[in-house]
Amino acid sequence: MDLGIEGRVAVVSGASKGIGAAIAKELAANGCLLALCARGSDDLERLADELTSSTGAEVLTSSVDVTDPEQVIRFQGEVADRFSSVDILINNAGRSYPGNFDTLTDADFVDDYSVKGLSHIRMCRAFVPSLRASDAGRIVNINSIHGKHADARFFTSSVNRAASIAFARTLALSLAPEGICVNSVNIGYVLTPQWANVHKRIAPEMAADDFFADIGSREVPMGRMGKPEEVAGIVAFLASGRASYITGASIDVGGGQ
Repeated sequence: MDLGIEGRVAVVSGASKGIGAAIAKELAANGCLLALCARGSDDLERLADELTSSTGAEVLTSSVDVTDPEQVIRFQGEVADRFSSVDILINNAGRSYPGNFDTLTDADFVDDYSVKGLSHIRMCRAFVPSLRASDAGRIVNINSIHGKHADARFFTSSVNRAASIAFARTLALSLAPEGICVNSVNIGYVLTPQWANVHKRIAPEMAADDFFADIGSREVPMGRMGKPEEVAGIVAFLASGRASYITGASIDVGGGQ
């Protein structure tokens, strides 16, 4: 399927590894020009080299902490200097804050929301002016199924991702008259580097492959954990002209969870 996004400029946060890297690869394979940011510059540079050599994509990379408003503004300026305009914004940055109601502090909730909620708001505020100049502006926010289906084991994510999903829906209503589509993709148990931390915390005595296979078989109706590439496909579709009448949607990618 030709997604019709060749030559479009796409911004992806949290792009250095996992789902963000998979999204960057999918967009590059479809001919996008890329502006990638993450906290880890070394991983970003390796990804950029890989994308350039495999697809010929033009790639801008920048080390950015999306919880810092000044760094987001600086990144927006770098993107404007390099590409002038932006057509696609993918908000993917995330971080895990383990704990339950008895152990999580106010600061934990605030820090978690800064990554999962305020970062979306900051990035949208920075790039929406440029998206308004596009004839096919797209925003895709990567959220979690726990924002719709709460799980006390993922307490902060359940609370703060619900707010993030609500933000995407409300922004979609606000920008719909201008033709900018805003959607959420809510991931379930997708195997990313963050799950290595879960493995170490919950069952360090188990081999990693056995741990992930056990979780997939017990928790996911499809019986396995997902792959980042299985998220990237729907994100690329929502970023394309094929999805021009989809906005305000909240789509789960969780193997039936």
